[in-house]
Amino acid sequence: MAKFPPADGDARKPRRDCIGSWQARYRDADGEQKARNFPKKKEAEAFLDDVRGSVRKGTYLDPKRGDITLEKWWDEWWPANTPSRPTTRNRKYSAWTHHIRPKWGRRKLNSLTYLELQTWVAKELKGHATQTKVLELLKALLRDAVRDQRIPFSPAVDVTKTSSPPVKHPDDIAPPTTEQYALIREQLPSWWHPIADFLEETGLRWGEMAGTRRVFFDLDDDTVKVREVVIDDRGTLRRQGIPKTAAGFRTVPLSPKARTAVDIMIARLDPAATVTAVEDGMHAEELMFRSPLGGEQRKVDGKLVTVEGALNRNNFRRYWIPAIKSAGLARMVTNPETGRKEWWPRVSDYRDRFASRLHEGGMSEVDVQYILGHERGGKVTWMYTHRGEQALENARAALSEGRHLRAVS
Repeated sequence: MAKFPPADGDARKPRRDCIGSWQARYRDADGEQKARNFPKKKEAEAFLDDVRGSVRKGTYLDPKRGDITLEKWWDEWWPANTPSRPTTRNRKYSAWTHHIRPKWGRRKLNSLTYLELQTWVAKELKGHATQTKVLELLKALLRDAVRDQRIPFSPAVDVTKTSSPPVKHPDDIAPPTTEQYALIREQLPSWWHPIADFLEETGLRWGEMAGTRRVFFDLDDDTVKVREVVIDDRGTLRRQGIPKTAAGFRTVPLSPKARTAVDIMIARLDPAATVTAVEDGMHAEELMFRSPLGGEQRKVDGKLVTVEGALNRNNFRRYWIPAIKSAGLARMVTNPETGRKEWWPRVSDYRDRFASRLHEGGMSEVDVQYILGHERGGKVTWMYTHRGEQALENARAALSEGRHLRAVS
């Protein structure tokens, strides 16, 4: 209308959808009329040929459905795909907010390409673990966009990780010895002694230990059932009735040292032997292991509240790091993948040392797998068996005792 104004008596009216020279009109699979504008007639005809063919084949996709930003698609996708486990939910949400949304949130679904996604992974996502969690979420987002008939294919389907799993020096992954743990224990405040002993003698994960309740213990048989965990949900401790994996549901024997630790906590706290549902909340009075602040009155927002006392790993580190420093064992270790620095030994090394002791005692792989709560046995050996010192001693013995070493090919 601007380029060719109507002459006097011309009945033409402005059309909001006519912005090009040629408009291709068609009906989708539901019979609804659609239109798209093109500058040339040949382009409009070619488009119509493709659309009519896809409608007949049942493969038609409305171009407008893919013409939304990834951020808008996330808003639709996330409510239907939010994981029930807080730890999984937080991991995925973190990958979205810190990596995917800042880079691709404003891009339209149908504008993403394989090469730019692969380049982004290679150049901007640092570390094998980061690439793994971010790609897992991005592929799920675009895979479901295909299922929702918004795009014909996922540009992320063939995007691969470029970072390899980190290789750590044996000194940085080998757990402390029993003697070194004794030195650390001496430096911890007395309240934490039974907690450290229980971790060392049962191999439970921190959350599993923190979630043990008095009803889970059979003190006649000296066993504890792993049935619940305490998790950190973005700074809030929550009770969860599902361990890390299905194999996490197990029964673990109590050594004399572990049984003594339990007896000490019973004498201190006298945990309630009641049975409450996970949905009823923490019920810290049932927990076997609690912090020394449990039951204290604290002011929060001007109101007095009772501290539950559920164990927090981050709070324990306030005692752990000074203890390993005082014991003369602390060593700063740099993660080769992320560059992040952390102190060795870690609290989780209790579990590593426990697994190594089981192997050294001659337990079968299947039995070690069950006690540790792993789904497959090979992972137990790969993660926890540290053969460096033993191999060194075997080689020294072979050389010093005059044993003949044969080279084989």
